[in-house]
Amino acid sequence: MNKIICIANQKGGVGKTTTAINLSASLAAAEKKTLLIDGDSQGNSTSGIGADRGSLHKANLYHAMIGQLPLEQVIINTAIPHLDVVPSNQDLIGIEVEFVGLEDKETRLRNLLNSLDRHYDFIIIDCPPSLGVMTVNALVASDYLIVPLQCEYFAMEGLGYLLNTVKLVKAQLNPKLDLGGILLTMFDQRNLLSHRVSDDVRKHFGDKVFKTVIPRNVRLSESPSHGLPIILYDIKSRGAVAYMEMAGEIIQGGM
Repeated sequence: MNKIICIANQKGGVGKTTTAINLSASLAAAEKKTLLIDGDSQGNSTSGIGADRGSLHKANLYHAMIGQLPLEQVIINTAIPHLDVVPSNQDLIGIEVEFVGLEDKETRLRNLLNSLDRHYDFIIIDCPPSLGVMTVNALVASDYLIVPLQCEYFAMEGLGYLLNTVKLVKAQLNPKLDLGGILLTMFDQRNLLSHRVSDDVRKHFGDKVFKTVIPRNVRLSESPSHGLPIILYDIKSRGAVAYMEMAGEIIQGGM
């Protein structure tokens, strides 16, 4: 059975896409059949995993969401065994406008995934930095939500709003949605503030915070520009080790 995990936080620059790419790649490296869905019109998960955004004009997530193509037909392979991707580009911006007034606008993605013939151990959905139609679709389709939270000032700002949205989605559209965990990102070992934020979040959310912490890491920042997840770009880097540990936590924790 597919385990569907969406990675969301309406704040930008918190490590959402970095987490979507590198968690997917690490799960695939552990021989778990994984599908990465790029739910952001910026298409950064698509290019960061090595897919060419320019060649996707006729078959990407947008075409599946509007019912033009089945999801099967927009899935592409990646350079990593066991990892496939549903790519996106700026076409996806259109659904925010086109879905206004549609009765089933929040359940489109769930219906697509329900009709998927292929089996995956994990489906990871990268959400845009907003609580718009695409993020709500991801929450409605998912079993778990992972929230990346950067270890910086104002880290918890907006988190209450996101968790409130989760409550509404859970009550009205997806009772099985669970907070899978909060992932601390951009942690700087030498920075007192990073330690303070980490302590605050753990005090507040307890065991809902992953043990794994993602460090601030130059190699991790560089890897998307090469179209490679960190385990292919520099497997010995601290960033690669951290994401492999996180994948282990998810597999062992039964998420």
